[in-house]
Amino acid sequence: MEDSQSRGTPSNMNFTPKRAPNNLYRSYGAGAGLTSVRKGKLTSLKLPTSREVPKARDLSEKDPEQISKLTEKNWNLYYVTPLYKFLYTGLKSYSRQLSAFIVAEKQKGIAVEVGLETNFKVNFSIIQGLTEIEEDAEAVFIQICSKPKFATEATAETVVWSGWLSCVNGNTEYLSSLPPEFTCLPLFCANGAETMTALVTTWFQRTFDCNFGPLRIGSNSLCWLAAMWTGCEPEMGIRYLKLSWSLPCSPPLNVSFTVHPGDAWELWRSIRQDQVRMTIEEVDQFMSCIESHFFRHFKIHLSAGELIDVSTSLGSAHRDGKIKLMSSHYMPGVLTLLTESAFVMMPI
Repeated sequence: MEDSQSRGTPSNMNFTPKRAPNNLYRSYGAGAGLTSVRKGKLTSLKLPTSREVPKARDLSEKDPEQISKLTEKNWNLYYVTPLYKFLYTGLKSYSRQLSAFIVAEKQKGIAVEVGLETNFKVNFSIIQGLTEIEEDAEAVFIQICSKPKFATEATAETVVWSGWLSCVNGNTEYLSSLPPEFTCLPLFCANGAETMTALVTTWFQRTFDCNFGPLRIGSNSLCWLAAMWTGCEPEMGIRYLKLSWSLPCSPPLNVSFTVHPGDAWELWRSIRQDQVRMTIEEVDQFMSCIESHFFRHFKIHLSAGELIDVSTSLGSAHRDGKIKLMSSHYMPGVLTLLTESAFVMMPI
């Protein structure tokens, strides 16, 4: 990421938490007993050791236009603390406010990475069908389009940035402990220029007194995704399972290994004990068998490194917090896992 000062981008481009004395989320958290704190993380929220086996369900049946905007794009992931006094009835007003904010920042010389003579149009909308439990807040989609100022009416707008906030199968104990003034949408996905992402998050932080931070996908979560996507092979056909490790060598060595989908499924099926739930022990055994197979052929201990990337025809995920969803059928399972990670990473 380039130096924000030299580019004229907002000073919190690196998502440094605000230190304003009126941070209402922290104030409520300290007095309302939302959760215990250790080293700035929510200690009562941990990644689960078992989860339901994902079931094929086409989310596009409910809102095909909106769901299609989520697939086949590369998303950068962030966590978001609860939004203070966010109102779904105010989406049109938020669209105007964010548009005006972007124009004002651009006039100050902030780099927006589009033409100088450009009009912006921001649109907030609700994504139907992503909530899984009653406590989940409806997902919100944000799209920013640009159009040359002197263009004709026939000139089409260009989408320059899009993003969405969601909560899928959120932690019910945590959600029910929040004061009613807060809306919890802990997972933020962004597609577009980093400078525009910085502007959007700056506006959110100032408007809803929230904080953003980068959300990495840990090796544990990548292993879960590898097993979850492999389990989709009989119904969807994943075409391939590609795994990449980073090994602690000098210079660093990245190793990629592609497993035939049929072989991956047979291995996963032989390990599974329950058709309803899958466990971390099963996931660990699945990955251990793959690593052992690789060692027998190439005499390289993949277990000495770190899994950094998982890819199938259903989607891909990278440890740096990048994900691409190619199908809506198994989206809830993936978003549930990412929501859990966002909850764990949120500072109080």
